[in-house]
Amino acid sequence: MKSPARGRAYGVDRAPYAFLVPAIVLFLLFFALPIGYAVWLSFRKVEVSGLGLGAGARAEVWAGVENYTGALSDSELLNGALRVLGYGSIVVPVMLGLALMFALMLDSERVRLTPFTRLAIFLPYAVPGVIAALLWGFLYLPDVSPFYFVLDKLGLPQPDLLDGGPLYLALSNIAVWGGTGFNMIVIYTALRAIPAEVYEAARLDGATPLQIALRIKIPMVAPSLVLTFFFSIIATLQVFNEPTTLKPLTNSVASTWSPLMKVYQDAFVKGDIHAAAAQATVIALATLVLSFGFLRAANRRNKQDDSQGAVR
Repeated sequence: MKSPARGRAYGVDRAPYAFLVPAIVLFLLFFALPIGYAVWLSFRKVEVSGLGLGAGARAEVWAGVENYTGALSDSELLNGALRVLGYGSIVVPVMLGLALMFALMLDSERVRLTPFTRLAIFLPYAVPGVIAALLWGFLYLPDVSPFYFVLDKLGLPQPDLLDGGPLYLALSNIAVWGGTGFNMIVIYTALRAIPAEVYEAARLDGATPLQIALRIKIPMVAPSLVLTFFFSIIATLQVFNEPTTLKPLTNSVASTWSPLMKVYQDAFVKGDIHAAAAQATVIALATLVLSFGFLRAANRRNKQDDSQGAVR
């Protein structure tokens, strides 16, 4: 016979697992199960017999790695990946640089109206990506943009931001405008967690505000910078809303401009869901490898810095 104390302890031990059940169920239903189904589809293909008419003319069969071979040799998918790398080389450093600059400015004692400024910088992040792309898209159109009207009245050149090289800047601007506020909040929160005694000791040693920012604040928020860089890489590799929304406004954005647009095109326009599943799996694996590779390099660098600091 169990004692009451043992029964209560047994119930307490099981309580955390009971609280985890809803999260585990949601994870399995909306994350693990779709991933597993996509992987299963990626190893299948539709085999057509005869003219493809009648019952049984189209059958789903095992394809092995045929879909993956096609995905890795698909020039459109590879070109889309190169375009995304060029896009990310603009977005990530500019966005994180602005986020760090704004966070340092808001953390300064001389700044006034900090709550309002913080909200104003963060507010674009609350705008859905499709809405933001539409707003900026109309600002880029020469016929309806007030910026082009002003440039025309001033007799200044009117660049076409939706064609050629400027298209990368136009797309990057949308991402930077929408993502800087979120990254700024993450870095600013880390700055506010630094003890005030650290700053006071630096001031007593004669450090200027610029030296405090460069030698104390930025090194101490390095984990937050790593986190925001990690999120930015994932968001860049998965870019879809901005080019898809701007596509009807210009002929310079192809239907396969980014890898995810290529997946969407193959799955829902061409109807080849099996090849699209293989492409999506390849993109997911590439994102996983790059992300964990970066995290591992960052952790190795932190361990080296800690060991050097211990030696000193």
